[in-house]
Amino acid sequence: MKTMILTMALAAGMATSPATAAGCLKGAAVGGVAGHFVGHHAILGAAAGCAIGHHRAKVAERQRVAAAPAPTPAPVRR
Repeated sequence: MKTMILTMALAAGMATSPATAAGCLKGAAVGGVAGHFVGHHAILGAAAGCAIGHHRAKVAERQRVAAAPAPTPAPVRR
């Protein structure tokens, strides 16, 4: 029970702080809670969630950049 309360408190704290590693904090929070409920493996779940969240954020960023229109060059004045 203490672990669940600590996990929830950490998740609440992470929700208010800026994320420096894209996707890692959100993935770690979700993975930690899931790991706790699956078999008291909160640390393992948090580590896996961080890795998966970071990977998904990188994929989303690549897709966002690829979908962005290419900048048009400025016209040359003569």
